[in-house]
Amino acid sequence: MDTYLLDWANLLLRWLHVIVGIAWIGSSFYFVWLDNHLTPPEDDDLKARGVDGELWAVHGGGFYNPQKYNLGPRRMPTGPLHWFYWESYSTWLSGFALFVVLYLWNAGTFLVDTSRVDWTPVAAGAAALGFLAGGWIVYDLICRFFGRNKDGSIGGDGRVLGLLFVFVVAATWLACRLFPGRAAFLIIGAMLGTVMSANVAHWIIPGQRKVVADLQAGRAPDPIHGRRGKQRSVHNTYFTLPVLVAMISNHYAMLTQHAWNWLLLVVLMTVGVLVRQFFVLRHKGRQHWGLVAASLALLAVLIVWLAPARPSSAVNDATPTVAQVQAIVQQRCVICHNAQLQNKGVALHTNELLARHAQAVYQQAVLQKLMPLNNATQMTEEERSVIRRWVAAGASLR
Repeated sequence: MDTYLLDWANLLLRWLHVIVGIAWIGSSFYFVWLDNHLTPPEDDDLKARGVDGELWAVHGGGFYNPQKYNLGPRRMPTGPLHWFYWESYSTWLSGFALFVVLYLWNAGTFLVDTSRVDWTPVAAGAAALGFLAGGWIVYDLICRFFGRNKDGSIGGDGRVLGLLFVFVVAATWLACRLFPGRAAFLIIGAMLGTVMSANVAHWIIPGQRKVVADLQAGRAPDPIHGRRGKQRSVHNTYFTLPVLVAMISNHYAMLTQHAWNWLLLVVLMTVGVLVRQFFVLRHKGRQHWGLVAASLALLAVLIVWLAPARPSSAVNDATPTVAQVQAIVQQRCVICHNAQLQNKGVALHTNELLARHAQAVYQQAVLQKLMPLNNATQMTEEERSVIRRWVAAGASLR
């Protein structure tokens, strides 16, 4: 029953996480696009009211005319003011809850790989949380000390992003040394997602609240709040695609179980940054197709690098017997799928049960390589090939 309820919690939290994540990323992409498409107003009345840029758009059968004030309107509107922050907070809270249910609750299974580090589940869970908190602390320190120009103004984005790249590469390498591949990929994605949400919670929204308070009190707002919020918002837009690829790529064993898994993840996240940069520049009217070409080249290198070796014809021609497959399953799988312990309701300790669950075994152990979990029993590629050929031949009991 506990496993059943955890599966429901997994489903519902994942569903919520995807919904609010779409809302957050969608609004982030929209405002980056909007900022880069605003044009100086031509109407004298708009200029007199302090409007810095405007846009005319049509959508859903109606016309829209968003307007942006450089620091803020001369007089705050009396109507409701919408704040874009719950999209961010809901995404992080639902993601953290999902991380607790899936990984921290079962840290001994999902976070501990004794071939990497032989530590307790509590220590592994604490280390995983350390990546989330430590990632934000390091990022914030980099922005504080290197995110200013010589005159003290907000700037230095190239310097900051360069240092962040070095930090993310180092963190990815370390996570893949400490945790199983699937967990390491998710932890890096969660670390960057934490940075993004913390930017909203600790800098962007507090700065906007100070601007609103100044305007309501009739004071001229300090422009540093807008500039700092803009800086952190720009960083967030570059983090978005790396976070997404880290989150979805942990489902692909060809990446997570590779000896160079940390480098594969770094390359994929780099592709995400290049693609995002292409669209940011495109919003400004500049077409840098070299960024697209570089992204495709990196992906082509990964595809060629990870291509499986073609087995010899002698091995291909041999159809394994159920006894050969059962010998592999007894060594690698039955420890968790037997008469006494039937994880996910699957038992494999007899030939008949193995044949009954042949497709599930093929899906989990051969196609997706998700089992054995974290490859704890060290199933080899040759053994997976034996299972594949047996299932392809009809999963016979002979």
